[in-house]
This record gives sequence, structure tokens and C-alpha cells, in this order.
Amino acid sequence: MPPLQQYAALPYVEHPDGLLVLLISSRDTGRWVIPKGWAKSKLTPSALAALEARQEAGITGDIAAEPLGSYDYTKRLHLLSWARCRVDVFVLRADVQALDWKEKPARRQLWCPPRHAAALVKEAGLSALLQRFADTAP
Repeated sequence: MPPLQQYAALPYVEHPDGLLVLLISSRDTGRWVIPKGWAKSKLTPSALAALEARQEAGITGDIAAEPLGSYDYTKRLHLLSWARCRVDVFVLRADVQALDWKEKPARRQLWCPPRHAAALVKEAGLSALLQRFADTAP
């Protein structure tokens, strides 16, 4: 069975101390992740990734038209149900973070250098993407 498809945003800012990316906590386990969601028929993959960044982190900005890459992980759907997922990741240059947004009460946030973020996430593929972003970032 092919993996289920999700799309994610990798928000970043250029800061005087260097490049920073945004991690958010997952609602179920509290682990560090990036904003992501399931495909919706009326949205392009990059538009869906931008929507997830807005809903899950209050972030808006310029999103890349093409993904940086993808990673696979196993998502727990129910007590006894798991699914393999593929996540296409789109870089989003953040220009605004709202004071309030839909999922703010349910999540923590951390802005940090990409290499630090790579050490914090549990998914090996996401960690590798963060390392690659650190090496190739604008």
C-alpha cells in the first residue's frame, strides 16, 4: 500500500544570529515537528503547506512552489491503527507571525538554527531535510 500524502511548511527567518527555523509541538505526543496536513482537493500542495503554517503556527510569508524534499514517517491514527505517510516539505520565508491563531493554545513553538532543529526532531528523514536546508539555505 502506498503511503498517505501530507504537505508541510518549513518556516524560516533570517536573524542577526543566523538562519532560524520554526518547530512546533505535535498535539498528541508533544514531539517537535513542522506544520503539516492532509491533501485537500481545492488546494495546491504549496498552498496547503502555507495554510497549515498559518493554522498551526500563525505564520504567513512566501512559500516555495516546489518542495525542498520529502520524508516518510509512521502516524498513529487510533489506538490500534497506524499509517505510513509521505510528507512533501515546502520552504516558507516567514514575514509575519500573528498574535493569535487557531492552534496556539495546543502547541509550543521553538525558533532555532536548522542543525539544532535536526537534532530535536524524531523523524530521521525530517532531520536529514533540516541538515540539507542548513547547507543550502539562502
